Amino acid sequence: MPRRATTDSPLLFDLPEGPDFLMELAARKAGQWPVAGADEAGRGPLAGPVVAAAVILDPERIPDGLHDSKQLTAAKREALFAAIMATAMVTVASSSARRIDRTDIRKASLDAMRRAVNALPVRPGLVLTDGLDVPPGLGCDGRAVVKGDARVLSIAAASIVAKVIRDRMMARAETTYPAYGFSAHAGYATERHRDAIGQFGPCVLHRMSFRPFRSDAPD
Repeated sequence: MPRRATTDSPLLFDLPEGPDFLMELAARKAGQWPVAGADEAGRGPLAGPVVAAAVILDPERIPDGLHDSKQLTAAKREALFAAIMATAMVTVASSSARRIDRTDIRKASLDAMRRAVNALPVRPGLVLTDGLDVPPGLGCDGRAVVKGDARVLSIAAASIVAKVIRDRMMARAETTYPAYGFSAHAGYATERHRDAIGQFGPCVLHRMSFRPFRSDAPD
């Protein structure tokens, strides 16, 4: 089936108070079923992978409280993660720091999202992705939804899964690279992290194509 991509760009004042299931239900009515939501976590950090998740929610068992993962506390994300894993089809893929450096963060993110979607046990009729891009190679229709993690329940669920998995990966990374405090900041450019880089230099998890590591980065 050819891939069709569209982009939805609402005005900020049109955003709902929280995500809903209306896009998924409209797709089902149009014969595009099931619908998968896809999102990623970790585009901005200086270290670690970017992690993508794909989620197909069961319309009869949608967990209460799904929202953009950035709007939730860590404890709430963990509780919703467990509920999503118990009720939905979920797959996860990641792109390492080395893959990010070989291509770029956008391409690495889209590739992780593609692999997560393609690993689902059933082929979606439609994939709803957060942001501006639909990953190439989905094998089905895709639609990019601006601020989708705050508008679409399936994307919100994927954002939670991706964030929880990535945070767990970075916490585990601290056991191997304790000097950087990865469990506290998950690789983001906090003052503590920048100070550790200044003292110990980068490790294998750092994205050498990012500032401040790039050779063309200003002093």
